[in-house]
Parts: sequence; C-alpha cells; structure tokens
Amino acid sequence: MSTPETPTPSGPLHIALWVGQALLAAAFGMAGAMKLTTSNADLLANGMAWVERFPDFMHYVIGTAEVLGAIGLIVPAATRILPKLTGAAALGLLAVMVLAGIDHAGAGETGMLPVNAVLGGLAAFVAWGRLSGAPIPARS
Repeated sequence: MSTPETPTPSGPLHIALWVGQALLAAAFGMAGAMKLTTSNADLLANGMAWVERFPDFMHYVIGTAEVLGAIGLIVPAATRILPKLTGAAALGLLAVMVLAGIDHAGAGETGMLPVNAVLGGLAAFVAWGRLSGAPIPARS
C-alpha cells in the first residue's frame, strides 16, 4: 500500500524494470540451481568447459551467487523492505557476467560472449533503474 509521501513508481520504465528483473531472476535462478545440484562431471558433459579451469567447489560458489542474486532481484522490491538491495543484486549479477565474459574470452569460448553481454546489459539496466532511474521507495 502506498502513501502520498511514498508513491509506488509506475509507468513504462517501472514496467520494463520489473520485466527485466523477472527475466534475470528466472535465468539466474535456473542456472544457479543447476550448478548447485549438478556435479562437475555432469556440468562438463553438458558443455560447461569452464569447470575444468576452476577448483571443484567453484560451481557451488557461482551457483549460490546466482540464486541469491535472483532472490535479491525480486524480494526486496516486491516487499519494499530495503528495496535498494534489488539494485545491489543486479550489480552483483553484472559482476558475475563480467567475470564470466573475461573467463570465456580468455579461453577462446567466444560463443558465450553474447549471452554474457545480454545478461550483463540487462543487469546493468536493472541496477541503474532501481538505484536511480525508477527506485522503489521503502515501506514507511
């Protein structure tokens, strides 16, 4: 419920940000859950060659970051409890995509770079939007 002092944002930008948040949450939630529930050998067998370049536990670290980021994109904004955390979650996922892009480029896996660029760009848009463009006010 909004009060006159803290109106809930509306309009095309707000809608576009919610759509972006939902898409990112779905993508990173599913990717993170897969990394948390799949062995290194199975990830490698499914075309994720990067697991060979990192310690065995790293897919759990990355999966945890992705799942927490997905939660952070939705819950703070939806509840209006510390909604700036939504922007922080988007920045964290942007960092994940930048690091993934650097790793893929260094390994010559250029086919993954468009995925990193699209998800990273969408995360940057959500971060900008929720931190300055159309922030959601906290509950009063």
